[in-house]
Amino acid sequence: MDNLWAAWRRDFILGPKEKGCVFCNRIRKRSDRASLILYRAKESVVFMNKYPYNVGHLLVLPKAHKGDIHKLRVSEWNEMNELTRECLKILKDNMPTRGFNIGMNLGAVAGAGIKEHIHIHIVPRFLGDANFMCTIGNSRVQSLSMIDIYDMLKPGFDRLREAN
Repeated sequence: MDNLWAAWRRDFILGPKEKGCVFCNRIRKRSDRASLILYRAKESVVFMNKYPYNVGHLLVLPKAHKGDIHKLRVSEWNEMNELTRECLKILKDNMPTRGFNIGMNLGAVAGAGIKEHIHIHIVPRFLGDANFMCTIGNSRVQSLSMIDIYDMLKPGFDRLREAN
């Protein structure tokens, strides 16, 4: 079998590891666009996943650095879940999604790449996104840049801010 390369993941796998929590570091930065932050709520934040499983892959996480679901306050948990619902609507309104995978990887053995800061994954699914490229070729083709996707989704989150 021939190898198909996903070189964009190289930095994630082999690159230098950031000191501290990657999420907390991004939350502290001033430029939401550069940090791929789409929305800041009272206790939670919505990020674009810098190393997405699929185009439009979002993360919803508490602003507070917590790695255990039981350490979340009820208000944090409720806000994260409400933001997850809002993310689905914004993704549906702005991308040709046909479904979603939503979940959390709790602990390293469950696949958590960043286990020290809990987060919900929202992965949009599109007709034909599970084609031979990813099924057999072990590679994904991303047809839009991260900034293109950010610019596509950001107005929906801006409307959400105005509504709240």
